[in-house]
Amino acid sequence: MIKTEKETAGQNLPYIAGITLIATLGGLLFGYDTAVISGAEKSVQAYLITGQGLSTWVHGVTISSALIGCILGGAISGVFSSRLGRKNTLIIAAILFLLSALGSGYPEFLFFNEGEPTMGLLYMFNFYRIIGGIGVGLASAVCPVYIGEIAPANLRGRLVSLNQFAIIFGMLVVYFVNWGIAKGQTTEWLNEVGWRWMFLSEAIPAGLFGLLLFFVPESPRYLSMVNRDDEALKILTKVNGAVNARKIFDDIKNTVEHHSGNLWSYGKMVIIIGILLSVFQQFVGINVALYYAPRIFESMGAGKDASMLQTVVMGVVNVLFTVLAIVTVDKWGRKPLLMVGSVGMAIGMFAISAFAYYEIIGISTLVFIIVYTASFMMSWGPICWVLIAEIFPNKIRGKAVAVAVAAQWAANYFISATYPSMMEFSGAFTYGFYGVMSVLSFLFVWKMVPETKGRSLEDMEALWEKEPQSRSKGKVTV
Repeated sequence: MIKTEKETAGQNLPYIAGITLIATLGGLLFGYDTAVISGAEKSVQAYLITGQGLSTWVHGVTISSALIGCILGGAISGVFSSRLGRKNTLIIAAILFLLSALGSGYPEFLFFNEGEPTMGLLYMFNFYRIIGGIGVGLASAVCPVYIGEIAPANLRGRLVSLNQFAIIFGMLVVYFVNWGIAKGQTTEWLNEVGWRWMFLSEAIPAGLFGLLLFFVPESPRYLSMVNRDDEALKILTKVNGAVNARKIFDDIKNTVEHHSGNLWSYGKMVIIIGILLSVFQQFVGINVALYYAPRIFESMGAGKDASMLQTVVMGVVNVLFTVLAIVTVDKWGRKPLLMVGSVGMAIGMFAISAFAYYEIIGISTLVFIIVYTASFMMSWGPICWVLIAEIFPNKIRGKAVAVAVAAQWAANYFISATYPSMMEFSGAFTYGFYGVMSVLSFLFVWKMVPETKGRSLEDMEALWEKEPQSRSKGKVTV
């Protein structure tokens, strides 16, 4: 569906951009919080785990503990965003980010002595990481939904993709921060002090996010669902202009009133597709590359400083290819980008698997890691979030996104926590598994995922109300 000049007239682009930039700080914190562990994980292992003689499994669980919170945050995001609103839920997420940054950096606060690692301190560290994970879970679900519900249809793909750009930019920022903290320092200093500064640095963007959220409006679609129609129409008018705002408002009210809001009221297929989008985004193994990047590069023969720098290089590549997705998502569509990305990821992972099998370590491995991550960042990274934000009809969006995001973080936790043990078994098998998942993700998109380019959020109701026979076959006519 191509928007005419009349339909796009009156759009307040500076206002839309300002709201989007503030909302995407939630994405930046999402990326910052999940990637900060990449620079700190070896020091955390040395300080909290190795000294107590704990196992590799405990190490994997500790490094991935924030993901437990992400699952919880994703699961409760629907309740919070439906009852408290999108904006208030993001404010809660900002508070949790701040508490996690302070607590993870100094888990000894009140109850423990610095320099004396104990099981209790390990539990407290994991508690603070889980608190931050809940913030990530809330932000990961609500930020793209909020942006999608504010944005005009002709800009929605690009604006929601900006949230993924912010996630990757947050990762890049923390890669630089971690590198700057580690550069020139001894391993002993990093194991005692440096890792604390890595976590504490997150307090700055978390505080800024919480403050700026007081200056953005609530989502007009949420306001309409809670019968605050005058406020909803006022925001729609400011975003889209008076003429188009009334039409959009009428469409919103029609979809809100037409269905009860039961999660299954549009059939099972839309929920299944949302869950599988989330699961495949994680089962292709991207967060293994992000969380364990310095360790992977060190295993390839890079020193400590060099491995951090190579992580920065990977972060720059990730940002560049996310920009490619932002530029093309509303031109090429969602499905083509996802399918091309799946092919690139499969090539990258199968090559890395072969190198691991033949014990080939060198620049070629780095090249295919970049091929893999670049393919993800121009496709599954941003586009998965775009689709999750837009495929669900208005009345069930909060609940359905919560289910999809909870599934995503559960898959993320499984993949991240099992990585060390899988690598102990076989590196070739591990990376080959992620390659197989990339192939399956291609087949899934080809057969089951509808194209949503140019459709309004209200069009999703008509899309999923096609005859049950079409849904039961897993195919949607677009």
